[in-house]
Amino acid sequence: MNNKIFIAELSKRVGCSVKETTELMAGLTAELTDRLEEENTVSISSFGNFEVKKKLERVVINPSTKQRMLVPPKLSLTFKPSTILKEKL
Repeated sequence: MNNKIFIAELSKRVGCSVKETTELMAGLTAELTDRLEEENTVSISSFGNFEVKKKLERVVINPSTKQRMLVPPKLSLTFKPSTILKEKL
């Protein structure tokens, strides 16, 4: 399902126009992005939790060359579905 079909289906369920639904989705994703950039956890009831986790700096070894490389620390986005969503799937 692509974004256009998703917005059309959502607008039918909610009873809003496609334009209004598109604006609502843009607002939702912007707010979700802002909260995650601040490294906050975002919980959506009956859906799940979005969380930013810090991965520490580590050393890896290339198996073919045996060369050691340093991987810098980074932030990673994780999603944990709610039990209600897990049961439906």
